[in-house]
Amino acid sequence: MATGSTEPPTPAPAPLRVVHDAEGADPAAAELAAGQFLEALGISTDSESLRGTPGRMARAYAELFSPRPFDLTTFPNDEGYDELVLARSIPLRSVCAHHMLPFVGTAHIGYLPGRRILGLSKLARVLEHFACRPQVQERLTKQVADWLQNQLEPKGVGVVIEAEHTCMTLRGVQATGATTMTSTLLGLLRSDARSRGEFLALTGLPR
Repeated sequence: MATGSTEPPTPAPAPLRVVHDAEGADPAAAELAAGQFLEALGISTDSESLRGTPGRMARAYAELFSPRPFDLTTFPNDEGYDELVLARSIPLRSVCAHHMLPFVGTAHIGYLPGRRILGLSKLARVLEHFACRPQVQERLTKQVADWLQNQLEPKGVGVVIEAEHTCMTLRGVQATGATTMTSTLLGLLRSDARSRGEFLALTGLPR
């Protein structure tokens, strides 16, 4: 009778808990500063309609700068799936680091799986995590791609962001309707022409 050792299955790795560090936040000081900011611009907050505005400003920016915590849930790629996984048109909102004005748009995030696959909703969660800080679009695009590459170890990652920046459309040049597009391609999505072409075609970018 043949005997053989049966090894217990490898336990799944614990999901990475991704939490924003809000240490140093002071809501009361933010409200006071917002009131002083408005007064310095000649906007009185004495009227009934504006009396609560400093507090609303402080809470609004606190919300913009506070991504929700999440678990980076991954699963074994048991079927050896090696084709592109792409989440298209993920809504994006962030705040321009130069003027503290919002920019909004969409992101397309894709990857070629390696040993593990990612829960689809987590692509949007990763985007939110990095977008909920004062940002420039170029840095945001690369941060999302680099982080997914490091955490997931896929064969390739692609991130494309298209956004309208109110610091450009509402002030300064006032280029209403103008959008900015940025992309980061890593691994096979950068080096392999077929994979790169498929990703760019599905996101609507010229190849």
